[in-house]
Amino acid sequence: MPDEIVVDILKNRIAADDCKNGFILDGFPRNVAQAEITEQMGIVIDKVLSIEVPDEEILERLGGRRVCACGASYHTRYKPSKDGVHCDKCGAELQIRADDQPETIKKRLAVFHNQTEQLKEYYLAKGVLRIVIGQEEVADTTKETLKALEG
Repeated sequence: MPDEIVVDILKNRIAADDCKNGFILDGFPRNVAQAEITEQMGIVIDKVLSIEVPDEEILERLGGRRVCACGASYHTRYKPSKDGVHCDKCGAELQIRADDQPETIKKRLAVFHNQTEQLKEYYLAKGVLRIVIGQEEVADTTKETLKALEG
């Protein structure tokens, strides 16, 4: 879908009453062209948050996820099943999602670094970029995120 259409949909959505006191965009814009179109259409982005996690850690976090057909989810490090191979709930063998395969993760990271990473410099130049170092515990990252958004 062309960027102009996506931005037009966004513009219509954020004009709704529930956005009048602000809104959060997650994963958009994804590149400088989208950011420029967004700005040209009058959408003001006053804070941009970049949660930074080293690629090696992303590989470990995503690559360690395991899922079961019954819907249960595990992680080899953070929430392993009892035997590390089978689901504790139904006994089925745990699977690695296709998008959690190491090569898939590496490709996604390469796309990010090639396209989205440029946005950091774009928003840094505008003075709206806030960087948070992603912590191991979600609560700690949340605390750091709230601090970054206050300033």
